[in-house]
Amino acid sequence: MKNTFYLLLLSIIVPAALLTQHGYAQVDSTDAMAETPLAGSVDATADTPLASQPTIPAEQLWTLRLDSLLTDTLFETSQVGITVWDLTADSLLYSRNARQLMRPASTMKLLTAITALDCLGPVYRYTTSLYYKGTISQGRLQGDIICVGGMDPLFERKDMLAFVNALKQKGITAVRGRIIVDTSMKDNNKWGEGWCWDDDNPTLSPLLINRRNNFGDQLLRELRTAGVSVSGTRVVPGQLPATDAVHVCTRSHGIDEVLQQVMKESDNLFAESTYYQIAASTGHHPASARDARQVELSLFSRIGLEGFRYGLADGSGLSLYNYLTAEAETMLLRFAFHQKRIYNALLPTLPVSGVDGTLRARMKETPAEGQVQAKTGTVTGISSLAGYLTASNGHRLCFCIINQGVKRASDGRRFQDSVCIALCTP
Repeated sequence: MKNTFYLLLLSIIVPAALLTQHGYAQVDSTDAMAETPLAGSVDATADTPLASQPTIPAEQLWTLRLDSLLTDTLFETSQVGITVWDLTADSLLYSRNARQLMRPASTMKLLTAITALDCLGPVYRYTTSLYYKGTISQGRLQGDIICVGGMDPLFERKDMLAFVNALKQKGITAVRGRIIVDTSMKDNNKWGEGWCWDDDNPTLSPLLINRRNNFGDQLLRELRTAGVSVSGTRVVPGQLPATDAVHVCTRSHGIDEVLQQVMKESDNLFAESTYYQIAASTGHHPASARDARQVELSLFSRIGLEGFRYGLADGSGLSLYNYLTAEAETMLLRFAFHQKRIYNALLPTLPVSGVDGTLRARMKETPAEGQVQAKTGTVTGISSLAGYLTASNGHRLCFCIINQGVKRASDGRRFQDSVCIALCTP
């Protein structure tokens, strides 16, 4: 099948017919073919200086290139939404189906990250805390240990060992009571709204260790291993008492660490944890997905988007109920760019073309290698890419490309790569 992706990757030459139609000489990416007369525009023997022939400005050349890509047979059976915004000039550079509602897949994580950085800030920390209530006599705790979850996806065994050591430093060598797991930070929904039952879905619990929902049992095991007697101690659900609980230890991880995993590796659990941090920022207890959506809708309103037009269901992009547009995602990226506190925290988390994350194998050995910082997205039938790039004229751009109805995600990825290459090639 004829595929214009490969034509662009080989030469980045706009078809002569398109150039002729717009009244410009074809411009190759090499100096040797920088200025070519339009076919038939002058007599071949005429002594007309090359300098008199018009050359095409970069912005219009990019438009022609992208228009050419959109003639591919891929779009006989699939749809695409594209918006490219020139941040340096602060103007729209290119748009096609920009307001068509489409499922964003994991580029939904951009909305989650930007909203989190906006409402929580770049130094926010995800916490898990340990308390006890009761009396300690001769090393024996007559009472309960309470674990309060804050949905920290980075909590792992070393953090649990810190909990155990903190209890031992209190002089506790035996526990005669319960281990209470407090998961009241969020609602009881273990999955997101609109998730497919046969996906590899993370468990949405505020108390996880190494991504597993067995926090209380793991604490019991580690206490036994450390020589603390826990005979008869059982794990039960509950909440931190309003009074008389003694704080023992808190473990935390920064939003910068979490967003690295969210964006570079497209981690759904880490994205959902961030989504519920946004929800909890409203002060509602337990927090819900609806709370997070209200914060996102407020942000949309601030940047001039009508939130009711979109479908917002989760923080990761797994939901079948998410619907955004290329325009909306691009405007979010533009907002982040102009909020340096957000941009400076977001940019280092994004995959870099041909370098790392989910873009590590893409656009290698092309003019776009190392020039694109963007979030990928893939679910059945959808392939997307949104983020930032440095264009061939030095301008900073933000963009969103959503391919919908693609049978093979690789077709969408090739198209997205070709768009980025077109913009990065002189």
